[in-house]
Order: sequence, then structure tokens, then C-alpha cells
Amino acid sequence: MTDSREILLTNDDGIDSPGIRALYDALSEVGNVTTVAPADDQSAVGRAMTYEVPVEEHELGYAVGGTPSDCVVAGLAELGPYPDIVVSGCNKGANIGAYVLGRSGTVSAAVEAAFFGVPAIAASLHIPQSEWPRDTTVEEYAEVAEAVRYLVERAPDAGVFEQAEYLNVNGPLPRDAGAVGDRGGADGGVRTPMEVTRPSHVYDMDATEEDGVVTLHDQTWGQLEGDTLSDPEGTDRRAVFEGKISVSPLTAPHTTERHDALDDLAEQF
Repeated sequence: MTDSREILLTNDDGIDSPGIRALYDALSEVGNVTTVAPADDQSAVGRAMTYEVPVEEHELGYAVGGTPSDCVVAGLAELGPYPDIVVSGCNKGANIGAYVLGRSGTVSAAVEAAFFGVPAIAASLHIPQSEWPRDTTVEEYAEVAEAVRYLVERAPDAGVFEQAEYLNVNGPLPRDAGAVGDRGGADGGVRTPMEVTRPSHVYDMDATEEDGVVTLHDQTWGQLEGDTLSDPEGTDRRAVFEGKISVSPLTAPHTTERHDALDDLAEQF
């Protein structure tokens, strides 16, 4: 990288979360970082938009009383220099599997940027279900933040965003990582390997009803703590399960597939 990049940083956990601080510190080494992030927790809001939101200055940039998508639009159109890349995260909890992509506020911020034609990276840290909920520290995000810094510095010039519109990055907690390789990690040790993946299609949701209340249960997270995993090689869930940093290159618009059967139905209507 020859010139410092303009980076717009956001998240869905809120501007005071340790994950966004870890990314701010790492990305400040390779670019000018403008932070425009929700003032409070906006997890799992998807691409919801508020349209009219209050804004306050913050030591990291701007705190917005709205959603991650609000923050991206505000950052691109008004609050900061137009960025070379948008980074969202680092989220407390993984965003892996095809089914979470539309739910996640972290990923949705990257999708919002992609619709503007701006390359983006969403980043998340897997927290085992047995440890949820718990507080996290800036240091625990350092390895994923280092991976994102590496991608911000190198992916645009390597032509990655000529094929992908955004990258979805997920990493394990440092103590869970089965690190191999010969490059130093964020703590000076061996760096956790990075694997290019595709979103897993495993989906295991159910619901129970008691006293007029229906509770939804996402069983997919518990599977990550077992001895085996049904997800095939090359998927994001498999990579994180094996202690690797998963990077899924994705596109924002839904793909349209023409089918003869549907063409026939339309003609007969």
C-alpha cells in the first residue's frame, strides 16, 4: 500500500464496545479512521434504518442514535471523508452461516456499503455458547483486528474487491485457536491461519411454548462446542470450529436464476 487509506469504521455493539476500539487501534496504523457507530447496542437489527437520527461527537468519531445502516449512510454522505473501504465490527459473537447474514447488524453495515459501491469488511469474534453472556476485552479482539488490518492494507490492491463486494471475517477466541504457521501474531506468537470460506447452510432452529410465550432456540451455536461438526470443509463454521480465521468473499445483490418452470408459469398466467 502506497497511500494511507480513508477508512469508515462502524459496528452494531455500540461505539463504546471493546471490539470497535480494537479495530480502531489496528486500522489507525494503515489509514485515516473515521468512526461513525451506534450510540448503544444495535445487535441483530439487520438493515433496519431509522432515517432521522441524533449525532454526538465521541473520542473515536461520532456516536449515532440509530442503526448500523444509518451509520454507514451518515458516514458516507455527511460525517466523514468518503472512504476507500468500510469496516464493521468487531462483533462480540460470530456471524457465521448463511442464515445469519440478513440478521446481523455487523454484516448489514458491510452490505449497506456494498450497495454504495464501497468495498467493505465485516468482522466478528466467536464466543462459545458455554461462556455466553460475558464481558470481553480489547486484547481478545486483537487477533481478528490484525487479520482485518492485513486485509484492509492488501486486499484492495490485490484485486479482491473486483470479484467480492464485501468480506465476512470471523475468528475464534485466541485461546481456542489451533495456530499453525510461521508468521508472528498480534501477541508476538504464532499467527492463527486464515482460510477462505463459503457460508454454511446448516440451520437448526426450533421453538417451545409455555404459558402463552413462544421461545425460539438456535441450536446451531451449541454444535460448535461438540467433538464433531456436520458442516463440510470449506465452510465458515467449519473453519472457526477448527480454530481458524474464516474469510468469506460475498456479494450484496441477490442472484437471480432463470428457470424454465417459472417461465412456463408466467407465460400461462
